[in-house]
Amino acid sequence: IAGGEPFMRKKFLGITKDFPEILFLVFTNGLLIDKTILSELSKQKNVIPLISLEGYEEETDLRRGEGVYGRLEEIIGRVRSRGIFFGTSLTVTRSTFRALTDERFVQNLVDERCKFFLFLEYTPIMEGTEDLVLTGEQRERLMLLMDAFHSRWPALFIAVPGHEAAVGGCLAAGRGFVHISAEGDLEPCPFAPFSDTNLRDSSLKEALGSDLLKVLRQHPEQLRITDGGCCLWKRREWVKSLLRERTKRKDIAEMRRERGA
Repeated sequence: IAGGEPFMRKKFLGITKDFPEILFLVFTNGLLIDKTILSELSKQKNVIPLISLEGYEEETDLRRGEGVYGRLEEIIGRVRSRGIFFGTSLTVTRSTFRALTDERFVQNLVDERCKFFLFLEYTPIMEGTEDLVLTGEQRERLMLLMDAFHSRWPALFIAVPGHEAAVGGCLAAGRGFVHISAEGDLEPCPFAPFSDTNLRDSSLKEALGSDLLKVLRQHPEQLRITDGGCCLWKRREWVKSLLRERTKRKDIAEMRRERGA
């Protein structure tokens, strides 16, 4: 569950309570985790907060605002004292790579009983931000560090998209996951905001069989991970062409129906 900020939705934890068999990973800035939310997280073991950090105080406050790192230190301490299973979501850019992979940084979080480290390679979804993407050397180093960290500390370390390569490439488009936007659009993944169906108009089961997702699943060669980042974002012109083709077919079908009427 991502946002925005999921914990801004006051009814959110009331919904997760009704589905104890489903594991909810909540990507959160952590700042709204108060006594009420802590109490609910203590009861709902199926809800795992992944608190976002950018590195140490300098890196985190630079992106998230002055004083945020200090507040998160306090909040993480409260989460730990409640015995709540939690993790951290770390967006790794070319400039934050050193801080986020520093052994002292990881050790500090392990000491706070953080059990899940999700390293997300920065993926540009806006033109002109490519300079934040990891270098090839950093990407290779990150994967080596995942193995080293896993051997050293009792926690789960995952790098995305790096670890997806081990399962045949990108898991988007229903191969492993999909993304539902706040507007209800069913998208291949959060980094590929393309859709041809909305859950307001169909069930999730029906939407998973949409024309766009079908074509993407039928072309695994387009989902191969080569040099990091989002495969579909890199091939966005191809994805857009699929949507244009679908719209064209839909318009033709509509015209034929009107003529028939």
